[in-house]
Amino acid sequence: MTDVSRRAFRIAYDGRPFHGFQRQPDVATVSDAILDALRELDVLEDGDNVPPGYAAAGRTDAGVSALAQTVAFDCPDWLSPAALNSELPADVRAWASADVPAEFHATHDAVAREYTYHLHAPDASVSRAGDALDALAGEHDFHNFTPDDTGTVRDLTGEARSEGDFLVVTLRADGFPRQFVRRAVTVIDALASGVAELDRIEQLLGDDPVEGPAGVAPAAPEALVLTAVEYPGLSFERDESALASARAIFETKAIDHRTNARVASRIADGIDQEE
Repeated sequence: MTDVSRRAFRIAYDGRPFHGFQRQPDVATVSDAILDALRELDVLEDGDNVPPGYAAAGRTDAGVSALAQTVAFDCPDWLSPAALNSELPADVRAWASADVPAEFHATHDAVAREYTYHLHAPDASVSRAGDALDALAGEHDFHNFTPDDTGTVRDLTGEARSEGDFLVVTLRADGFPRQFVRRAVTVIDALASGVAELDRIEQLLGDDPVEGPAGVAPAAPEALVLTAVEYPGLSFERDESALASARAIFETKAIDHRTNARVASRIADGIDQEE
């Protein structure tokens, strides 16, 4: 008889082909891809919706990608990241795992989550972005940064750096309400580009709701990545075979996207040159 115990898996995925992580009817989600793989591997029986203990660190929105999404559930000892990958689509790759206690919960036991946003902003001021992050840092009620009514008080840290034409914004907290990071990026972008001043953040952190045209729209989801999830005392073992597979797949995707971008740029430049 195969031994069954709870195991946590680090999962990387390109979120653009999916309608988010959480299962939804009639659309492709990352969770559905994982559960379908478990059925193909006979880890999940056809009559079961999820395996015992199934939970994920975060419910990423449609289009949002992940480097370190963490999913835990009860499974047989032979289920390695490489074995899981054998039935996962190429856009979703397990790359590390850890044996965890039977009561482990991937959502509730996470003490910190980190998201990174790659903002194309060649004229943005990193210094002004840093000022915006300083104003947002610490414990605040971020009710104007999310459609959620609860869980809006968070203790936030962050940083911004320039990488070529991109302003890379990293935000870290114990958890994030819906759309929080994307709305925070919208505000940081406005300050970094000189469209808004610091009193805009003071207004948004105030007690009064700021809605409608004066509110904050979320930045596009495709530039956002869940880059880290922290669990105290938990060490993940990297699966070298799974890592090699994931690296090859995502490097190929990166080349394809760079090629597509180059073609689009050539067309844009050529339009101005043609008579």
